[in-house]
Amino acid sequence: MSDPTYTPPEVWTHDAENGGKFANINRPTAGAREEKDLPVGDHDFQLYSLATPNGVKASIMLEELLEAGHSGAEYDAWTVNIGEGDQFTSGFVDLNPNSKIPTLLDRSGDQPVRVFESGAILMHLAEKFGAFLPTDHTRAEVLSWLFWQVGSAPFIGGGFGHFYAYAPEKYEYPINRYSMETKRLFDVANQRLADNEYLGGKDYTVADIATFPWLAPFVFGGIYGEARKFLSIHEYTHVERWVKQLAERPGVRRGRIVNKTWGEDNEQLLERHSPADFKGKNI
Repeated sequence: MSDPTYTPPEVWTHDAENGGKFANINRPTAGAREEKDLPVGDHDFQLYSLATPNGVKASIMLEELLEAGHSGAEYDAWTVNIGEGDQFTSGFVDLNPNSKIPTLLDRSGDQPVRVFESGAILMHLAEKFGAFLPTDHTRAEVLSWLFWQVGSAPFIGGGFGHFYAYAPEKYEYPINRYSMETKRLFDVANQRLADNEYLGGKDYTVADIATFPWLAPFVFGGIYGEARKFLSIHEYTHVERWVKQLAERPGVRRGRIVNKTWGEDNEQLLERHSPADFKGKNI
C-alpha cells in the first residue's frame, strides 16, 4: 500500500537516514570520496568488478574469449567491494566517473583505454578479438538484444529487486509495478527462445553473455530471496532451457565466480590473475 502521510516537498533533499540497505553509500553526488590508487597486474586487461549480474558479464566474456583460444585476452581481475564504497576511490573514479562496476582498463594498444558500462565492455572486447559479435546481416539483431538487456536490467535490479528485497518498507504499488515488468521481460525472452537456440539466433553472442547473469539467478533461485516462487519463474520453460545450457559452458562456469565474495569458499575467487587460480574451485 502507499504511504498516505507522505507529500513530496517542493524541493527534494537527501535524507541519509532513510535510504534502506545501501544508505551508507548512496548519495546524490558523483566523484571521488577517498584518494586511493587501484591495484594493477601484469596483463593487458585489468578488470575491476564484483560478481553481481552486471559484474560477471565482463568476466564471463573474458573467460569465453580465452576458452575460444584468444590468449591475448588474459586478464587480472580485482574485487571492488561496492558495499564498502571502493567504487568511490579516486583510482576507480578516474576509470569510471559513474562509480559502477564493472570497469575495464585496456592496455593492449599504444595508449591505455578505459571502458565502463557492461554493454560497452562486451562490445569493446568483441570487436577487438572479432568474437561473439557477427559482422553479417545478423549483427543488428544481436545488438538489439544486447541493448534490450542493458535497458531492461534497471527494471529488474533497481526496480523489482530493490522494492521486493531491499527497501526498508514493503509497498504494494512499486512491487506490483516492477513484478509486472520483470515477468514481461522474462516473457519477451521466453518467446524469443522458443524458436531460437540463442537470443541473437543460431549463434552464441554478446547478447547471451549480457542477459544470462540476470535471468539465471531467477531460474536457479539465487537472487532476491523467494523471487523465483513469487514470480512463477518455472513458467518460462524456454528461458530455463537456455539458462541451463549456458550454465554448462566452461567460460561461463569460470566467469561466474570471478570477484565473488560470498557463498562457499570453493565457489569464490576474490582475485584472478591466471588460469591456475581456478584450481580447486567448484567449476
